[in-house]
Amino acid sequence: MSHPVLPILALGLALTSCTSMRSPIVPGAKPKDHGAIGATEGPAWKDGSLYFTDGQHINRLGPDGKTTVFRHNSSNGLLFDKEGRLVACETKNRRVTRTEKDGSITVLADRFEGKRFNSPNDLCMDSKGRIYFTDPRYGSREGMEILEETIFTALLNRPPLPVEGIYRINREAHLPDGLCAYAYDIPNVTRIRCDHAERPNGILISPDDRYLYIADNNNNTHGGSRKLLRYTLDKNGDVKPGSRKVLFDWKDGRGPDGMKMDSAGRIYVAAGTNKATEFENTSFKAGCYILSPSGRLLDFIPVAPDECCNCAFGGKDGKTLFITSGSHLWSVPLR
Repeated sequence: MSHPVLPILALGLALTSCTSMRSPIVPGAKPKDHGAIGATEGPAWKDGSLYFTDGQHINRLGPDGKTTVFRHNSSNGLLFDKEGRLVACETKNRRVTRTEKDGSITVLADRFEGKRFNSPNDLCMDSKGRIYFTDPRYGSREGMEILEETIFTALLNRPPLPVEGIYRINREAHLPDGLCAYAYDIPNVTRIRCDHAERPNGILISPDDRYLYIADNNNNTHGGSRKLLRYTLDKNGDVKPGSRKVLFDWKDGRGPDGMKMDSAGRIYVAAGTNKATEFENTSFKAGCYILSPSGRLLDFIPVAPDECCNCAFGGKDGKTLFITSGSHLWSVPLR
């Protein structure tokens, strides 16, 4: 006996697959420049407002079109948790914090095994409410406390190497029986080991917690990685060894930075630059690279005047893509 639901499910999967392979940009739509309003990084949408960072403040673009300072703080990646609280990577303060609804600040993580982070950069959240974040170090290498001795440093009698890692904050997540991780003596912060990730920047988890995406952007090193990497996660939220896959490679251009995923599984990656440097050329222009789940380039949204850093969904129906680039904010409608 045939089951009437199965053909419907098959049709739904087929439609989703087809959607993920076509451009989401509204035909004829052009990115709108909202001006140099200090939109360098961050963007996160909540209740009709867009929040973003300028290197010194967390700013808020309200429904009235006016930009105000939400917090005087140097941050990078932002997200709102399930309770509507703003979680931020405070790069200069070397920590991840949450702004409570009363305005107070909770430090979620500032150390791993007693040592300070490098400069937390970007973050995402899984379905259990656990926060994953990247901790690269761009610029000066001084003051990096998290070190690791490898078999090569041991054999060559060299000092341990600084770690530019990926971490997961566990204690804000609640276990199925309602008891928090404290009751199980789970460490507050776990290091997520990803094979061959040189300098993790942007980070993303698929809605089903199956995949972890890393924007590996070693862009101030000749020959450094500028790749979008995908790893498979196990049921505990750790990376399965040997699961690394390169989805896209920006080669000698400016590599990937912040990114988001839509309901069809397409990945929106801020990358590229319009100004060449000692370490990166302009072969990949500044903008948002829209990739299929398998890494095929579906479309490109050019922005100016400088490097493209991050993006977020927002707008009344959630179908507007906001892009930060060179202090400018851009937006473009999606299907």
